[in-house]
Order: sequence, then structure tokens, then C-alpha cells
Amino acid sequence: MALLQHTGSSTYYTELVELPVPVSADFVGGDVVRVTYSVRDHERNIKRSLTKTFPVITSDDQITSAITHDSSEVKAFTTSPSKSRQAILREVGNGTHTKRFVEIWAGTQMEASLDVTKYHDVFHTDANVNGDDDASDDPYPKFRYTPNFGEPSRTKKRPTIFLFRWTRSTAFTRAAKQDMLLLTLSMAQPTQVPVLFGQATFATEDVIFATGHDHTKDGRLLGVKGCFNRPMGIWELRLPESASLHGTPFGTTISCNSLRLTPPERSCRSPRVFFADNQTPYKLFWFSNPVGGAHASCVSLESRDLITGTHKVLVDTVMEPAPENNFPGLYTEYNIPSSPFLRRGDNVFIVLQSLWRSRTTVLFIDKETGEITDETKMRDSEPMYSWNVLATDGKTRFICSRSTPTTPSEVLLGYFDPHGNLNWKVLDKPTISVETEKALSDLAASIIPIGARPPTETLVIQSTKLSSTPGPKPVCVTVPHGGPHATSTTGFSPATVALALEGYTISLPNYTGSMGFGEKYITKLLGHCGSMDVEDVVESVNELVRLGISEHGRQVVQGGSHGGFLAAHLIGQYPKLFNAAVMRNPVISVGELTGSDIPDWIYAEFGLEFTPQSIMTPATFKTLFEASPIAHVDHVRAPVLLLLGEDDMRVVPTQGMRGEIGRVEMLTFPKETHPLEGVEAGRVSWEAGRDWFKAFAEEC
Repeated sequence: MALLQHTGSSTYYTELVELPVPVSADFVGGDVVRVTYSVRDHERNIKRSLTKTFPVITSDDQITSAITHDSSEVKAFTTSPSKSRQAILREVGNGTHTKRFVEIWAGTQMEASLDVTKYHDVFHTDANVNGDDDASDDPYPKFRYTPNFGEPSRTKKRPTIFLFRWTRSTAFTRAAKQDMLLLTLSMAQPTQVPVLFGQATFATEDVIFATGHDHTKDGRLLGVKGCFNRPMGIWELRLPESASLHGTPFGTTISCNSLRLTPPERSCRSPRVFFADNQTPYKLFWFSNPVGGAHASCVSLESRDLITGTHKVLVDTVMEPAPENNFPGLYTEYNIPSSPFLRRGDNVFIVLQSLWRSRTTVLFIDKETGEITDETKMRDSEPMYSWNVLATDGKTRFICSRSTPTTPSEVLLGYFDPHGNLNWKVLDKPTISVETEKALSDLAASIIPIGARPPTETLVIQSTKLSSTPGPKPVCVTVPHGGPHATSTTGFSPATVALALEGYTISLPNYTGSMGFGEKYITKLLGHCGSMDVEDVVESVNELVRLGISEHGRQVVQGGSHGGFLAAHLIGQYPKLFNAAVMRNPVISVGELTGSDIPDWIYAEFGLEFTPQSIMTPATFKTLFEASPIAHVDHVRAPVLLLLGEDDMRVVPTQGMRGEIGRVEMLTFPKETHPLEGVEAGRVSWEAGRDWFKAFAEEC
């Protein structure tokens, strides 16, 4: 009989996971905010997009209405600086074919609509992808190898900047096909190794700033998801004069004079232009990290004066937080928000969210001095909010979302009053059933420092009723995050909370190497994966036992990717500590991970030098084997549940099939990649983990 037995669905999981999650926003027309949400639909087994529009009200008046509509066809949109027009990228499917359109709207009137299916593959939010449309008899281009951007972008191989121009004969007619022009941009001075452009932004009608992705010297692209260390730079592209484009055939590739603005040893991305009051481009800002090394690290914010050409590091790497302010450095999202600038009196700030230990907080960064203000600092007895910056209006208002470990995301308007004081107004809160709201109110969250191994700390979520009831403590689920350079935050995680509502205590340790604690602790882990991070997690278990939050003999562990690597290490190195383990796409044998889309991870994280010519020698394999969970497989006693995505490019599925002994079950998910983030895959994975712990958590 199979060890894994289904015990039914969870109303808590379904309700919490289906809550709309705000993912982006913009100001439309200056007085309306548009917020886009991602929604999981279990009935149709799809993810949908919903858009809500809210009036911008900065008084005490209540927001009484919002217009909601399904926007799943809209893949991206942006509003012009004047707020007079919107550009929309739309994909429309009819079951067998998908058509792609670029639309320009002026208010409620469509100015132009162009079917670009012939020229585009799927739209990408950072850089459009150009699919080949070769009608010749030569079959080889179709099958010739083209490097891709890795997990989960296997099909995104040739990001290309497209230029769309249109004119209208009258103010009340839509642009005709002959009045629209679609061009692709290329470099007038090609480099020896190809550069692929994306993340383009206009400075003027004729000047574009973009991110250029570099190939490695052997012609490869390294996976970019979650990786801040890829070879890429900021480029200036100058378009030909508009007059020279008159009569250019539709779909033509035009050459641009190009200039790289950043050095090759820095990984630079996400250019953003600040305009002076007369709309002259004044400064360019971007994010920067070292090329190579840790896949994610402390971010630098850099700028270039577009008048003088002067370069400046506005916010530099912080090795260790200073006692006077404890600022750990910038640990941001991959990109700068598309609209990051905010004015307070005569000062202009760049508004970012950044990890600060186990929270994300809102930072104001003075665009001239780099001075940083934490605008959402957590004070004693206040909720442990984590914040996300969604958009600004470029003036005095901005949109954020926030949540706590037990409170789902709500959307807020931040704005300055006439005296320059920051005020907040809640625009939207999720609707939760009375039963679920009552259950959530029983949960308590806290951040526990692990004093023996600073700066390690763990985020604990537990039932106040169960923790105070006489008898055995609730089973504790330790969930180390992946990466290893990531962070478990106080933001709301539906799957995690749903597991807590099943009666478990949840521990989310941020071990050495986690982001948000200073660069010293990122680099400290390199060469010590499998030992230092493992010991940090073990000490977090012991600390919770000492505090009476949990007890030995009632411990289980769950993790994905590097978190799965840690889970496997923990049950191998400490076979009596955990009663059961659940692993999603775990790294089991590092030396056999050479098929990963991030082959440099194997070397850098384990203290070895990586070059494109690196090969797996016996000596290298020996080092990696000794640092891998596979070295301890003979000691494993805990029952293990494996959850594998069949299309995982980051940790190939065969990793999870290594060293199966004892009680092991394995679920594999077709067409799923590393995160197992499909609607059905997410639900089944959660239910399987819950049922595995039900069966084995209380074994001694």
C-alpha cells in the first residue's frame, strides 16, 4: 500500500490561496489608481489577472467603490508620463492559436491597434521576445541551437527591442495600417559576442537606455531568474533621425549607434530616467551587483548625470550594519519600480522596497545625496508588516501593498500633506470568510533571534490556543528557504498559514547567507554550504525547544531547492532530530548538477572558481560530494516525500531520484518547473505535505 494517503481538501488552503495578490499598479489620468492582482482559480486550474481602479482620495472620505474587471488578456501596460495615453500588450487566445496586439489608448478611445503575432513570440514584461518567422526553404535555422535565459524562460531566446510609431489623420479616428510602423533595433557597431537588449526606456524621442545581456565567452546565456550576478550592462542607444525612417518597410531592422555606460565587471540592470521640470532627461539610475560570486547579494544604486556624464554610486554595498542605524544595505527586488520617483518639497526621492532582516520595508533615497530614510520602520507592539512598492505618480503620491504573517495583502495610498508629512490611506482589503478570519486571529507570529549563531533568526507562526494547552507541544515544521541567498519575510504566505491552521507550529529560519543582514553574511556562507547553514537551522530548532515553543521528538522539516538541500542534509546529519521530511526539487548531489541553467552556482556557492571552461574534475567532484546530502544518505531514517517538476531546468528532476532508501514517496508534475507554482501542482503539493506529516510527524 502506498505510504501517502489523501485525507481530503482544505477549505483554509483554498480560500487563502485564492485571495487576490496585488502585483503592480499605476496612476491613470492623475486621479485614478489602477491595481493589477494575480488570482489562482482552482475551478478552471488557471491563474487569472484582475484589475481594480480606485479614485485617488487624500481626505478622510471612505473609498466606497472600485471598478473590477478580468484583465487576463493584458500581459503588460504602461501609462505615458503625461498620463494622457496608455500602451497595452494584449494576448488573445482562441483555444488553438494566440494573437498578440499592441494597443494605444487615449482615455477611453483606442488610437492604434496592431497585430504583431507575425513578429512576436510571447510578450515578456521586461523585454519583448522576437520569434523567428523564416519562410525560406532552409530548415536549419529552425533547429539551430539558440541559448535561452533558463528557468522558467526556456522559450525566451532572443529579446529584441521593438519601436512602434503611429499617426492619426483626425483626432477621432484610429490609426490606419499604413500609418503605423513597427521596427526592430540593432547595434550599428556589432560586438564580437552578441548583446541581447531588453528593459528599454525612452530618454528622448531619439535616445533609449536599455539593459544589454552578454553571452559568456563560449556563447552561452546563464539563467537569470533570481540571479543578480549575470554579465549585463546599461547601454545608450541612439535612433536614426525620424526623417530617415520615412518610407521604411514594416518590420525592418534599423541600426542604432550604441554606447555601453557601465563596466564589464558589474552586473547592471533596470535603467530609470529622471526628468527635470522642463521634461529634459536629467539623471539615469540603475541597480548594480558584482559579476559572478553569490547569485544574489547586496545591491548598489548608481546614477549618471546626463548633462555632465558624471557617474556616482548613490548607495554602496554595506558589509555589516552600522550600530547607529542598523541599515544592512539594499536588498531589493530584481528591478527598480517602473515609476520610482517621489517629491517632498524641494527634495526628490527614489522609493524602493528592501529587505531589512526578516522584513521588507519602504525606503526613501535622496536622489542627490543617497541619504536613506526607513519610512515603515517597525516599532514595538506594531504589526510586523512587510511592504511592497507598486508605483508612484512622480509627484507626491505612491501605491504600496503590505501584509503580515497572519494578515493577507492590502493596498494603500501613501501621500504627503501640505506640511510634508507622510499619510496612509487603505484602498483595498481582501474579503475573508468569518470562519477563516476567526482562525487567523488565533495565530501569533514572532521573530526569534538565535543568539548562539548571529545574525540568524527565525520567524515563528503558532496557534495561541494550542501553544498554551497542557500536554505535548504542537508538531513544529522547520521550513528553511531556498537560494541560499533569499529570505523568509513577515509577508503573508497562504500555504504557510494554511499549514499553521492545521495545528502545526511553523519555523522559518533565516540562516547565514540570507539577504537583508549585510554583505558579510552573504559571502561568509560561500564555501560552507552544507555545514554552516545546516548548523544554523539545527540551532534554531534547539532554541525553540529551550524557549518551550516546541519539543524534541515532534519535529519535521520541509524545503524546496536549497531548502530541500538543507532538509536532506538535516535528516542525514541529524537522523534523530526530524520525524519526517518533504522536499521540493531538492539539490541532493551537487557534483551531478552540471545540467542546471545556473552551472556557476555549483562552483561559487561551494567556494570554487567558475569560468566558462570549468569542467567537473574528480577532485572537484570529491569536494562537492562531501558537501552534498548524498554523502549522508546511509544515515537517513526519516520518511521522505519528494515533489518534483518534470520540466525543472534549475535542479534537474534526477537530483530528487538519488539515493532513495527506506520509506520514500515521490510525486512528479508534468510541465512544472522549479517552483511547482501551477495551480493544481501547488494544491496537490500542499495537500501531500500535510498528509505526509499527518502520517509520520509524531513518530519517535
